[in-house]
Amino acid sequence: MTIAFGSCAYDSEPQPIWNDIAAMEPDLFLFIGDNQYADVQFDDEGNRIRGPVTDPARFKEAYDAVWAKPEFAAFRATTPFMGTWDDHDYGFNDAGKEFPLKKESQQAFLDFFEFAKDDPIRQQEGIYHSKIIESHGRSVQIIMLDTRYHRDELNRRPGPRPEGFGPYLPTGDKERSMLGDAQWLWLAKQLLIPADVRIIVSSIQVVAYEHRWEAWGTMPRQRDLLYGLIDAAQAENVFFLSGDRHLMEISKDTGQKNDRIPYPMWDFTSSGMTQAYRPVSEPNTFRVGEVVRDTHYGIVELKWADKLEDTEVVFTAYGLGNKVFDQASFKLAELSFK
Repeated sequence: MTIAFGSCAYDSEPQPIWNDIAAMEPDLFLFIGDNQYADVQFDDEGNRIRGPVTDPARFKEAYDAVWAKPEFAAFRATTPFMGTWDDHDYGFNDAGKEFPLKKESQQAFLDFFEFAKDDPIRQQEGIYHSKIIESHGRSVQIIMLDTRYHRDELNRRPGPRPEGFGPYLPTGDKERSMLGDAQWLWLAKQLLIPADVRIIVSSIQVVAYEHRWEAWGTMPRQRDLLYGLIDAAQAENVFFLSGDRHLMEISKDTGQKNDRIPYPMWDFTSSGMTQAYRPVSEPNTFRVGEVVRDTHYGIVELKWADKLEDTEVVFTAYGLGNKVFDQASFKLAELSFK
């Protein structure tokens, strides 16, 4: 089974990368945040203006700009899609539950991903959802988290921040939530549904956090809770996909920062479908392989074996022209309580 995914695609920029993804003939594509940049507009002189969306019509305008990309439209017509959002398509940089147009943003998101008008998700607060996909007699559960609609305020660093680091510090506040109560309960139930493999999609990074930008590590207790739910459900064969960071990297939490993990936690970050190359250097104790800041997307291959635990998972990051930037692999036997 081949799953492609990506995030951070400026609707104002050309998007030839869809042709490269199409050449891979994936069984599914996951569009996992910043699928457009509604909060980035242009003045009469062509200068970028960044700010919160204040007119709900802007959401449709931005999504329509994505549909207008011929490469996107052709790929979408032939490939199953799932998605979640991040801050810019949600409506404002680093926004959480305080964003005033989140209900309007949700309906525009659901229209873009073609949820039925009577789908219960349209009455739900937030866009979290899941799906079981069958592949060669195996079941793959895709869990799409919503890290925006219910997320509490982040802990901003007082004063100037060190060069190369983000503006946030971890909070010890037990009351702050990444997902909100209803979504946490929903996730706990999802992890009890029978599935051979579970892919949890988070628009922000789950494992890496030392950079001090948005990540689950800004709310350490919430990150611990996520790991703990997997442990409590005895949910094996779980790994994460993430975006947001405008870079590609593969992270693996083996407990090297004294986290209590159910088993090694892998997080494949693919973020930057329309960006140009820039050098990047930032700390990540969990990083496996390279870190790349260039136009790219990710591929996850599930190479099924007769014994499920012998199945190989291969992460590959591809650039334009399907240049290979990085690759890592592991057997499902690694993601086990045994």
